[in-house]
Amino acid sequence: MTIIKNEGTAGVEDKVIEVLKNCFDPEIPVNIYELGLVYNIDIDPQDVVTISMTLTSPMCPVAETLPPTVEARVRNIDGVSDARVAVTWEPPWGPDKMTDAAKLTLNMM
Repeated sequence: MTIIKNEGTAGVEDKVIEVLKNCFDPEIPVNIYELGLVYNIDIDPQDVVTISMTLTSPMCPVAETLPPTVEARVRNIDGVSDARVAVTWEPPWGPDKMTDAAKLTLNMM
């Protein structure tokens, strides 16, 4: 994952990551950040947050609801002026993108 920070965005990054760690795919007991669904976070000097993320599958039951939910939660962070979430399928998500903590939670270690 890449985090692109610009001058003056200190503090916003941690708040964004905290919110992402509280967003879950309802079928998987791991947050989207640890699951490796978040590919990029870009915070511009005006505190507009752009997130590039994927889902575990294009057929994911929450494909139409999870990205707007993430966008709304990030937009509500104090200090964020706007938020955008772009869903991408490249590169495709795979278990190799999960953190060790996520793998441990899912008994994959």
